[in-house]
Amino acid sequence: MPEPRTAHTSDLTAAELAAIRALLDDSFEGRFTDDDWDHALCGIHATVWEDGVLLAHGSLVQRRLLHGGRALRTGYVEAVAVRDGRRREGLATAVMGALEGVLLRGAYELGALGASDEAAPLYTGRGWRQWRGPLAVLAPSGMRRIPEEAGSVYVLPVAAPGPDLDGELVCDWRPGDVW
Repeated sequence: MPEPRTAHTSDLTAAELAAIRALLDDSFEGRFTDDDWDHALCGIHATVWEDGVLLAHGSLVQRRLLHGGRALRTGYVEAVAVRDGRRREGLATAVMGALEGVLLRGAYELGALGASDEAAPLYTGRGWRQWRGPLAVLAPSGMRRIPEEAGSVYVLPVAAPGPDLDGELVCDWRPGDVW
C-alpha cells in the first residue's frame, strides 16, 4: 500500500486541491458542500496517491472547543474519504495514522471529529472515544445546545487524564455543519 503524504493546504498545488475536492464530492455522493470544503482547508492534509490517482484523503484543522471551563486547542479531523472501489484496503486507517501522528506531537490538547454511524468503527478501533455529554456551539447569538449531534462526536485525548466524556463540549462557530 502506498504511504500517506502530509502537507499543509498552502503546500498543495491547484491540481492536488482539485483532485481532493473531486474525491470528496464523489465519496459523499453530492452531499459535500462548499462549507464542508472550507472546513477541510487551512490545516494538514494526509493523502494517499497511486500512479497519480488520489485514493484517500483526510485533514486536520485547528479549532477551539470549550470544556470544563477551558478553551482547548483541538486538532479536528475533517473530510476523510476513500475512492470508491478501494475501500476496506486500510487506506482510511493509513490516513488516520498520519493525522494522529501530527495530532499527538504536542501541538494540540485534544483530537475531535464528527462521524457517521458507518465510519464510527474506524475511529473507535483506533482509540477514539464517543462523547456522551451534551454538545453545543458558541454561535453569534450565544450558546446553543445541539442535541441532534449526540453520539456523532468522538475525541482522542492527547494527555492524561483526558476530558470528562459526560461533560458539556462546546465548539466554535462556523458556517454549515458546526460539528
